Amino acid sequence: MTKSEPQPIAFVTDSASAMPNIVDRANFQATVDRLRSREKAHTREADAIAAERRRLPMVELDPLTPLVGKNGTVPLIEAFEGRQQLMVAYMMWHEGKTAAEQCPGCTMVISHANQLGYLHTRDVTLAVLCQGPFEPSNRYREFMGWTMPWYSVPEASVETLIAGRHFGMWACYLRKGDRVFETYWTTDRGCELMGSSFAMLDMTVYGRQEVWQQVPAGWPQPFDNTMCLPNTLQNDNPLAHRPIAQWSRVAEGHADNLQPAANEAAI
Repeated sequence: MTKSEPQPIAFVTDSASAMPNIVDRANFQATVDRLRSREKAHTREADAIAAERRRLPMVELDPLTPLVGKNGTVPLIEAFEGRQQLMVAYMMWHEGKTAAEQCPGCTMVISHANQLGYLHTRDVTLAVLCQGPFEPSNRYREFMGWTMPWYSVPEASVETLIAGRHFGMWACYLRKGDRVFETYWTTDRGCELMGSSFAMLDMTVYGRQEVWQQVPAGWPQPFDNTMCLPNTLQNDNPLAHRPIAQWSRVAEGHADNLQPAANEAAI
């Protein structure tokens, strides 16, 4: 890292007045056991919901709905890459904005999805269908180091695929021969399952440290949401105004200018 590059932002929780009660191992285990019964019930309920999800009806889509990928315009069915199932992240795109101004939520969740082998063994392709033109958003994909298939959704295909909803959702599709069906979709907090950092933070003593969560008195809650920094850290460091998932990419010197001729990082 050169002197001109911004340093990653460090956020240290002040836990002087924010600590659980201290007990011996036996009492600790007893309280964990009581919570575990609720966790197991939650897991079983999640399994039951997933079972019901698998029994949802589905809606047929035109398999030739055009997308724009690295090889130009292709039909929707090609995005399956020969597999039977397709999971799609519909990324919001702010046309004309810099990389630093792109959607922090979409960036955060998609950044968790670089290991695709587990999905492929279940005959599932994961792809991103981005709002707006292909070239600048694909340069964003390259800047972020994402390896999943990437397409843009031309205006003529928006109504077929979005159908009155909005970019920022995730959707699942099934291919049967030459026919394509939408089997499920979700948005907002339903997308949390795609970003495992949410679940990991929920296991820690301070949780997500977000203002909406129920916590004991004195627990730190400086964040409005998991994707952004608290206002107290919106300082002169340029990284403070970027999606958090971009920080390491900038620090490593990856170019983030979305203009065609650019070859240097714009910080």
